[in-house]
Amino acid sequence: MAVGDGRLPQFRSIPGVKIGVVEAGIKHQNRKDLVLFELKAGGTLAGVFTKNAFCAAPVQIAKQHLSTSDSNKPRYLLINTGNANAGTGPRGFDDALACCQKVAAQQGLESSQVLPFSTGVIGETLLSERITASVPQLVKTLEGHAWPDAAAGIMTTDTRPKGASRSVNYDGHEIVISGISKGAGMIMPNMATMLCFVATNAKVAQPLLQSLLSELADKSFNRITVDGDTSTNDACMLMASGECEAPEIDSDHPDFLKFKASLQAVMIELAQAIVKDGEGATKFVTVAVEEASSVEEALETAYTIAHSPLIKTALFASDPNWGRILAALGRAPLADLDLSAVRIYLNDVLIVEQGARAESYTEAQGQSVMDQDEITITLRLARGVVSEQLWTCDLSHDYVTINAEYRT
Repeated sequence: MAVGDGRLPQFRSIPGVKIGVVEAGIKHQNRKDLVLFELKAGGTLAGVFTKNAFCAAPVQIAKQHLSTSDSNKPRYLLINTGNANAGTGPRGFDDALACCQKVAAQQGLESSQVLPFSTGVIGETLLSERITASVPQLVKTLEGHAWPDAAAGIMTTDTRPKGASRSVNYDGHEIVISGISKGAGMIMPNMATMLCFVATNAKVAQPLLQSLLSELADKSFNRITVDGDTSTNDACMLMASGECEAPEIDSDHPDFLKFKASLQAVMIELAQAIVKDGEGATKFVTVAVEEASSVEEALETAYTIAHSPLIKTALFASDPNWGRILAALGRAPLADLDLSAVRIYLNDVLIVEQGARAESYTEAQGQSVMDQDEITITLRLARGVVSEQLWTCDLSHDYVTINAEYRT
């Protein structure tokens, strides 16, 4: 029950980046569940990770390996689904490291040049031997056009693969950007709340690449929420192969903002795809807060609305119960809120003003909006000039069913 058609784009391959995908039988037979990205020597890599204090073993190792010396920079990203390898203690750390060592040995590199990523059930021992046994075949499958298979290979409770791809002109040369993401539940910002892998053929120095990723993740993956739960395994990686003939990306270049906007568009598309495929989702909802006094105030207000079970269930029922929105706003952390100045909209329909139902509002107008698959809730606070938005979904019977039966 996802929103929209969810069709994958026509992926643009990224020169200098290869992808391998195999069936390792980690949890289920006859499904793609092991993915390997290979980044050309000399490329750069950046990452942002979950801030969950109980972060998984592969997250800990990936962060360590990402900070290695210039002589042994990471070149491989190994991703398994079917098992999160989280809450597994020292054994989990050893298992993740063994998988890195196998890829490194196969390719004649140091284990620190391989970053591991895992997604699936928390607290179960990783069957690392199935992964290591599959590495030789995985390496043989490396090629430049396997983005669709990789998108399928990192799925867990996702109902469909997720991807984005586009190009941009930079100094007269075509720069291409492609990416995939996975996520459907345990989605709440505190970095990125999912797995995401984006690559470009641009040449970008690592500090600038990291700066771009951190900033744009905050505007994309840190603006989505399905259920308010932050995962133990979240990671978002950005690879730059440097294979484009364009000059190195420079923040002072006239085309820099075009490149940045294209990268942001890819990341927003991937982030929104996660919400549209939220577990049991039937509605894709934008919560926009305008006329706030600060970014923090705007986001805290937006999350209060997005996380309200009463609002989310009303959305599922297509019920224009605007009183729930008003009540949630009233408990948002807003000091000295002037209720008479607040205006609330469903799409472009004004539903609340002067502390009560707008005189122009009719139930039929509200129902017409709530019957749609994509809805915008806008709150104008009349407290300043700051605007922020985030994306969420409804809460359905299927969300409860999926998570109640997750381990069966």
